[in-house]
Amino acid sequence: MTRTARLLLILLVLFATATAGARTRNVTDPEAPRSLPAEGAVSVQWTDPAGFTDLKYSGNRWRASQGNWVYQLAEHLRESAEKHLPEGERLEVTITDIDRAGRYEPWGGVRLQDVRILRDHYPPSMKLEFRQFAADGTLLAEGSRELRDTGYLMGGSNIGTHDNLYYEKRMVDEWVRDEMRRTSVASN
Repeated sequence: MTRTARLLLILLVLFATATAGARTRNVTDPEAPRSLPAEGAVSVQWTDPAGFTDLKYSGNRWRASQGNWVYQLAEHLRESAEKHLPEGERLEVTITDIDRAGRYEPWGGVRLQDVRILRDHYPPSMKLEFRQFAADGTLLAEGSRELRDTGYLMGGSNIGTHDNLYYEKRMVDEWVRDEMRRTSVASN
């Protein structure tokens, strides 16, 4: 066996073992986390994504469940809230539903069944419950909110960002800004 053939064989074996052990992330995996690690002033957890609207009505449940998008949205929510939360305050959020922008449209043909199509009538939405506490532990605000960005295609574009969650993150940022502003006005 030549040196080149041996090297190719070794690379092939390494690739095969690496891909055999690799597993596609699935948001409905029962062993997947249902909360972010505890750190900082903002805690975020979520209910079982198997019940989320995005998976129920996506048009391609298998493709919609792939990835780590619930965790990524939760991380973004925490980062955004930490920027706007007044010093010493604490925020607890539970995400109860997510419906990402767009749908998988089966009539696009076999080649397009894995492509998420963005249209006006597929806006991003999220349902959540929250509790905001003052530095002394006093409850400042609590409630349930349903976030929805029906004009998501009319706002800023995600061209050049390559972020599959651009519209959802923008919607979360808007809620955080509005909610923190509302709470600070009410507490003054």
